[in-house]
Amino acid sequence: MATIEEFRKLELKIAEIKEVVEHPNADKLYVITLDLGEKTKQVVAGIRLSYAKEDLVGKQVVVVDNLDPVVLRGVESQGMILAASDEAGISILSPLRKMKLGSIVK
Repeated sequence: MATIEEFRKLELKIAEIKEVVEHPNADKLYVITLDLGEKTKQVVAGIRLSYAKEDLVGKQVVVVDNLDPVVLRGVESQGMILAASDEAGISILSPLRKMKLGSIVK
């Protein structure tokens, strides 16, 4: 179990998807450019089988902003888009209304 203090260490923020390209070395991954208002980030996300690129651009999502960068199949990922999954597939988490980019999720 995680303590509330451990949970508070995560920086969850609202970002907008600006660009989506297929990962060059993985059929299930996209390389996504995110706008967090004051900065942009690149993340690698395993949502390619659930979403078309054109359905993602312009969408606001919840992102873990303070993860250490990791290289996934040769491409650096600088955060994580939050998503839920069940037997029907993957659904990314989005606010119900447009939010200011970089807004903190709590």
